Amino acid sequence: MGSGKSFNLLNQDLLLLPQRAVYWKQENALIAADVHLGKVGHFRKAGIAVPRDMEQNELAVLSDLIFEHKPEKLILLGDFFHSDMNADWDWFILWRSQFPKLEIILIRGNHDIIDDSHYLQLNISLHEQLLIGPFLMLHHPLTDSKLKDTEGYVFCGHIHPGVRLIGRGRQSITLPCFAFGQKQVVLPSFGKFTGKVAIRSSKSDKIFAIAKDKVLTID
Repeated sequence: MGSGKSFNLLNQDLLLLPQRAVYWKQENALIAADVHLGKVGHFRKAGIAVPRDMEQNELAVLSDLIFEHKPEKLILLGDFFHSDMNADWDWFILWRSQFPKLEIILIRGNHDIIDDSHYLQLNISLHEQLLIGPFLMLHHPLTDSKLKDTEGYVFCGHIHPGVRLIGRGRQSITLPCFAFGQKQVVLPSFGKFTGKVAIRSSKSDKIFAIAKDKVLTID
């Protein structure tokens, strides 16, 4: 499953996973942002050729993480399902039936437009934001001015953060990353069928890049 990176934040033990998720020990919870299930079905519905098995691969990775870490909770930081209802939802129904006791919490993102009833039928709780312990779960990152008055350290996604690394020969690569600021962390997109935005960071930020099956500290 690859090598994760242990990181202590506000006396909470986090494991940053190369599968682009976080395991939170004290809450026995997996946290992931921007899964974007349904994106394959959305493009295929529009006549764009995309391999059918891409959605199943994302769910398979989630399954592997659940079997490995045995979480009680799965916290999804928005944009879980990419579009309106399509055939990929049936794959998710089947997947959910394999983990009936798993508590799933969805923080609504801008792509989460499916009617609430479909989530509630699968015993998934819905929130605009949620404070759990010292952490505030959101979808959109907050500006510095809003962070000053916010209760809790923010966990969010939405922007699909990446870090640009430049080699000696001026070759460059942008890798997905976990970007920890003073009061907010932006998680990488869990879904592989997404882009990456190279973010600007300050010297006080802690950046962890994901390179294949490893999480690397970027100094």
